[in-house]
Amino acid sequence: TGAYERTCRYFCRKSDSVVVCVGYRLAPEHPFPAQFEDCLTAAIHFLRTAQDHGVDPSRVVVCGDSSGGTLTAAVAQALVNRRDLPKLRAQILIYPFLQCVDLNLPSYQQNERVPILLKERTLVLGLKYVNLDLGIIKEVFKGCHVSEDRRLKYQKWVSPDYIPHEFKTRGYKPSLTYQPSKEICKVAESVFDPVFSPLLAEDSVIAQLPETFILTCEFDVLRDDGLLYKKRLEDHGIKVTWCHLQEGFHGIVFLANMLKNQEENEF
Repeated sequence: TGAYERTCRYFCRKSDSVVVCVGYRLAPEHPFPAQFEDCLTAAIHFLRTAQDHGVDPSRVVVCGDSSGGTLTAAVAQALVNRRDLPKLRAQILIYPFLQCVDLNLPSYQQNERVPILLKERTLVLGLKYVNLDLGIIKEVFKGCHVSEDRRLKYQKWVSPDYIPHEFKTRGYKPSLTYQPSKEICKVAESVFDPVFSPLLAEDSVIAQLPETFILTCEFDVLRDDGLLYKKRLEDHGIKVTWCHLQEGFHGIVFLANMLKNQEENEF
């Protein structure tokens, strides 16, 4: 959109960089994973042709916010084993959505009614993205879509136990554990694809990721996704720069830039 183009222009000016914005196909008209495939194709093409644009191919960074942060993380993961391409210099994840295992993490409980990304809206958008029936929302919130096998596997990566205590003081109650439903587990299989939930990538992939910048906001249901990814990366020795906006909410970077442009009469 025009508004996002202004955000990209702002980043371009402030960082004195070449910025490429990917106009990927949108769901639901174009089913998952068309969006990821478009972003990956664009990244590969740019890495191969960076010098044509006056860019050092060893200094390419991928960046995205919200679902764009999901795509950024997925693209960075897809490129780790490509020996035919230059390595990414870094990835920048701005309040990304990274997992669909536990939607009762502290940040989901604390911020479920905080605009603009309400808890239910997050899941509605996610399920529409992977083309799943919205009728399973209640079961997914309860965790009935996670089989015992998956629960065992993912508990070492996705757990409120890994969220620092200071993020639990603003109202958090450990959630009840419900039995998995075989039917829901089968239907919801796609939400565990690391392209959709990059936090669930294997250790062998995480260990090869580039240096990372993660931005989280206190008043955002997705805050803890960022915190958990930060921990996973650091556990594998990946350098992470973390910025937490104590008064921030989901979408603030985009909104702040839009207001700034308004003040400068750039509309």
